[in-house]
Amino acid sequence: MFKKNNKFSLVLSLVFAWALLFTGTTDTFATELECETLYPLMTGFLNQHLTQKKFTSELEERTITQFIKILDPAKLYFYANDIETIKGSMSKLFEKIGAKKCEPIDEAQSIYQKRVSESNDFATKVLKDPGFKFQEGISIVIDPAKRSPGKNKEEIESLQNKYLQYQVSTYLASDMKLDEAKKQLTHRYEVMFKHVRETKKDDLYALFLDAFASALDPHSNYLSKDVLEDFEITMRLSLEGIGATLSSQDGYTVIENLIPGGAASKSGELEPKDKIIAVAQGASGKFEHVIDMPLRDVVKLIRGKKGTKVKLSILRQGKSTAHFIVELVRDKIDLKDEAAKISYIDKTVNDKKYKIGVINLPSFYSDSENGERSCSEDVKKLIVEANSKHVDGIILDLSKNGGGVLGEAVRIAGLFIKKGNIVETQDSDGKVETLSDLDSTLNYSGPLVVLTSRLSASASEIVAGALRDYRRAIIIGSDHTFGKGSVQAVMKLRSDLGAIKVTTGMFFTPGGDSTQEKGVASDVKIPSPYMSKEFSEDALDYPLPKKSLPQFISVENNDLAASNHFAPISENMVNELEKFSKSRVSKDSEFNKIITEVKEADLKNGVIKLSDMMKKTVENNKQKAKKYNKPKDGSDPDYLIQPQIKEAVNVLGDLVWLVQGHVTIADGANSEGKPHNKEVHANTGD
Repeated sequence: MFKKNNKFSLVLSLVFAWALLFTGTTDTFATELECETLYPLMTGFLNQHLTQKKFTSELEERTITQFIKILDPAKLYFYANDIETIKGSMSKLFEKIGAKKCEPIDEAQSIYQKRVSESNDFATKVLKDPGFKFQEGISIVIDPAKRSPGKNKEEIESLQNKYLQYQVSTYLASDMKLDEAKKQLTHRYEVMFKHVRETKKDDLYALFLDAFASALDPHSNYLSKDVLEDFEITMRLSLEGIGATLSSQDGYTVIENLIPGGAASKSGELEPKDKIIAVAQGASGKFEHVIDMPLRDVVKLIRGKKGTKVKLSILRQGKSTAHFIVELVRDKIDLKDEAAKISYIDKTVNDKKYKIGVINLPSFYSDSENGERSCSEDVKKLIVEANSKHVDGIILDLSKNGGGVLGEAVRIAGLFIKKGNIVETQDSDGKVETLSDLDSTLNYSGPLVVLTSRLSASASEIVAGALRDYRRAIIIGSDHTFGKGSVQAVMKLRSDLGAIKVTTGMFFTPGGDSTQEKGVASDVKIPSPYMSKEFSEDALDYPLPKKSLPQFISVENNDLAASNHFAPISENMVNELEKFSKSRVSKDSEFNKIITEVKEADLKNGVIKLSDMMKKTVENNKQKAKKYNKPKDGSDPDYLIQPQIKEAVNVLGDLVWLVQGHVTIADGANSEGKPHNKEVHANTGD
């Protein structure tokens, strides 16, 4: 979640007034980062950050660690003793920067430049050797978190040799001949070394500021001018490109989210956590490898005019390592393509037939500038339609919803309860702000299931948490949602210095729990492809800890005597539904396959076998002719047969059966809201 705050602009103005004093001028302002501007900017981060208010030794250690990681994310260059040397020179780093002494930053860059030069020489020597052969029997751990830095030249060159083989394999997988692959890769190393050698001071200081920001928490960043431009374009959903949120992790460009309505989402071929390892322009352009390329440069390659083609070379790690090529046509995001949609399913439970409505909400969107549409109004219309069709229950699918507009989340939750508090935010001063649904209309009062996954984040977690706390819905999904329960403010800086993005607040659901780090737990847990540890806030560096506040549940929603009130979910219902679901899931071949693949991926521990990757690439290329093209409207004919959707329908069928036929409000919960122990059984048919 992001918000603008005028108070921040004032504070930053004061901070930069301080910076002007240090630069010794009052009639001009630096247009590039300088050593003198670092400490005031770092202070600006601390002034606004939710929890970190002081320069501490722990923060200094984190900053140094993050800076080393930003310079050498894949652990390909620094020796172990290089890291110790850098840490030694950066002792009392904050004190030195406060005194406008940035030599430790420059020294770290010098060591890095030396090691990259050595790597370039080594790669050139190896690739120009006439006897060089591709060795597909090699295995490599590409996840640097699972590797220690090389202790000496031999260890570093051994790793780099494996890495060269891996990089060559990605060229060969795109039908390139070995000699051409060697030539292309040699050129890539030369370009990378040139980029490192010509790094300007302000670019280096930008990297350091980002390291400092990321040492505060995973969502605080320094945004240089170029990065800020990309960020603003993405937030406006007007990027003429593939429609995906990208991040840089360990030297790889990683797809974080697919934006509904974008080319990447419509293709049906890409998934979160896919790695983009090369980009080609047009249908026949040559691939340019982007491993270790700055994210902003990768974005420039992917971005382009509407209607033009771009090809992506993708690496996906799971049960087996897959490498494949995806061709996309660049397009603008259209709100109508990401709009909420409803589908209907007839369900039989114990010989009773029920009609189920499935609302797919891919994001919390709002076109407030043009006054056109919002997701809350769209969902309200779908509920009216569902009521006219006399549905027996509704599923709200948030399983791939990464968030969006906070106000829309409040309004969406309000459609399913009477008026009341939905979410509270607490800022760095401890000030609490409550956001409530003020409309007393209960748009839908029937049985409700909310489908989530570890991709459900931010606004999705607010809705799921509120409906859970009001005992309004059954939450079904993997163990918990993503766990992003924090608020970020983006503050533009003067001149061309970009902006800072800093975490300024935390979300809390009506029960008083924050959604931070652990997310919203599922009442009924089902297997998901996204239940690996990497799909979680606590897998990121330095996540903020979970907090709690006194509960702020509105009493209006506990008034069982009120007309048109929903039947509250009792603990007894949850236990029974979970039991029914476990029985089905244990016998379901699709769920068992998911469980097996996730376990096998974890056991591989990030190891890639080049032979497996090449074999998988051949299989993927053979299947290209059979590739299914989705309809132009972006709809997915396979949506309703996904195992998670099918089980959500099963759970809702059971819930409808319990509520309508076997458990009333009176015998499902007593006047104190505690469940009675009533034995019930349900058999769900197809």
